[in-house]
Amino acid sequence: MTDRRGRARTDVRRAPQKQVRDRAALDALLDCALVAHLAVVETSAEGAVQPYVVPVGMARDGDRLLVHGSTASRAFRALAAGAPTCATVTILDGVVVARSQFESSMNYRSAMVLGRCTELVGEDKERALAVLSEHLLPGLTEQRTPTRKESAATSVLALPLEEWSLKVSAKGGPEDDPADLDRQTWAGIVPLHHTWGEPVDAPDLAAPYPVPAQIADWPQGRT
Repeated sequence: MTDRRGRARTDVRRAPQKQVRDRAALDALLDCALVAHLAVVETSAEGAVQPYVVPVGMARDGDRLLVHGSTASRAFRALAAGAPTCATVTILDGVVVARSQFESSMNYRSAMVLGRCTELVGEDKERALAVLSEHLLPGLTEQRTPTRKESAATSVLALPLEEWSLKVSAKGGPEDDPADLDRQTWAGIVPLHHTWGEPVDAPDLAAPYPVPAQIADWPQGRT
């Protein structure tokens, strides 16, 4: 889609040099992220407009983004009915510390997907739930699958990866004003690494079961 000036809605206008149009780069970001934020706009009977942004567990399934939530959620009901949405996924890779507050910034990868969701049903829904489970809880195939009641209480939506934008900031260092270069202060990059912590037993375990080996294999720094 384009605006009245003929520009694509997904064109990056602020710092356009950071836009990445490679679909493989988008897939790589989505495949290592665990959470997306979905926007939905509600209009009351009185005409008041209220936007909401909902964090949801997510997984990429080929050319679509899968999300799941409660069928009782107003936001999910609106999205299932075809309300337009914008999904965002952002991963922070580090903080760039400059000699001035103005030039300090962040290294990040951020995607935005525009479109309308489709609510999945039947075998497609069951398969999508399996994809979500494997992405969010990799290797834990011994978990009990959802009952019919649990499945009925869960809404699974698919957002096509057709209209999207990817912005990447990966500075080699701070871009200080030349007048600040002689300041006697440190400047550089502080990387941010995402890792798993030590698993903590549930207090109601019937016995001291060992932590599944699969959890130890969860990829460090996946995000």
